[in-house]
Amino acid sequence: MAANTLQQMFEHGQSPWIDNITRGMLQTGELQRLVDQGIVGLTSNPTIFQKAISGGAEYDEALRSMGRAGKTVEEIYDGLVLEDLGNAVRILRPVYDRTKGGDGFASLEVLPELAHESAKSISEGLRYFGYLNAPNLMIKIPGTAEGVPAIRKLTSEGVNVNVTLLFSLESYQAIATAYIEGLEDLAQAGKPLHNVSSVASFFVSRVDTAVDALLDQKAKDDPARAAEYQALRGKAAIANAKLAYADVYEQLFNGPRWEALAAKGARRQRPLWASTSTKNPAYRDVLYVEELIGPDTVDTMPPGTITDFLDHGRVRDSLQDDVEGARDMLRRLKAAGIDMAEVTRKLQDDGVASFSKSFTDLMTTISGKCQEVLAHAG
Repeated sequence: MAANTLQQMFEHGQSPWIDNITRGMLQTGELQRLVDQGIVGLTSNPTIFQKAISGGAEYDEALRSMGRAGKTVEEIYDGLVLEDLGNAVRILRPVYDRTKGGDGFASLEVLPELAHESAKSISEGLRYFGYLNAPNLMIKIPGTAEGVPAIRKLTSEGVNVNVTLLFSLESYQAIATAYIEGLEDLAQAGKPLHNVSSVASFFVSRVDTAVDALLDQKAKDDPARAAEYQALRGKAAIANAKLAYADVYEQLFNGPRWEALAAKGARRQRPLWASTSTKNPAYRDVLYVEELIGPDTVDTMPPGTITDFLDHGRVRDSLQDDVEGARDMLRRLKAAGIDMAEVTRKLQDDGVASFSKSFTDLMTTISGKCQEVLAHAG
């Protein structure tokens, strides 16, 4: 039987993960079916949990039980999330074992309100990692300035870290360096490095959404240059990701400093492409998957994008194609008045705010549903 596109992606060195988790997909065997098709990891975030818990009755029994036990909303959230992630790492553990620790991870994010609090992010990350006690759990830490010391500290404690909400090459440079420093701390302490893994989650399609809006406005303001602006639409995100790989990943994870760690068993922090669903219907629905396939990377996709990619995706080594063209694209965007540093800074701030709002909404949802199922039971 010919390999499907997920399996072909894996053969090209890229790991396909799913960006979703619900209790239903864990209990019905849906996640296992996806694993059988080629999915080798899972990511979650507050928005995903908010949709999962508010979207149906699959959490009602647990809500009823914990509500009757007098649990607070925060304790209920903790219980639900830890149970789901515990089941996810259990289902994915055979993948972790088969790939000798290369894949099979499930990611759990610390509370988004801690994005700018290093010490609390560290303590929560250690608590989650210790509670589930699974080698294939990753703790998600936003790649903010305050996240940098948390990434280093958690890595130095042997915790797998998924650095999320990355948009700029500068932020990526800082967090990748923090990961390397954490491994050096771990080595200095005489502890093994081979069982520590990390990914750096670059959000892709959101970059085009933001840049395209700026280009559209420029075209309205300056009709004489409208064609020039329109020709740049849909190009910033892929160029930005390609340069993250070429100019940060390949530079930091090669050379004497890295080789000294690799000799002790250290694993590279792989770039992970997130936000790979296509937001603009004018663009190909698997654009951000097809154009960023390359070695030592991960692509986490929502369910719909996985379905589309299995149906009509095309697999080729695209990530390292025309890197100079990517450089030229960012130069053209700069010449057009697009400040990528400003764009990516705002995207990270907006991302933190969006996840915080999702978490607030989730707490409201849990409280409301808990009251609802208790009233119904009574």
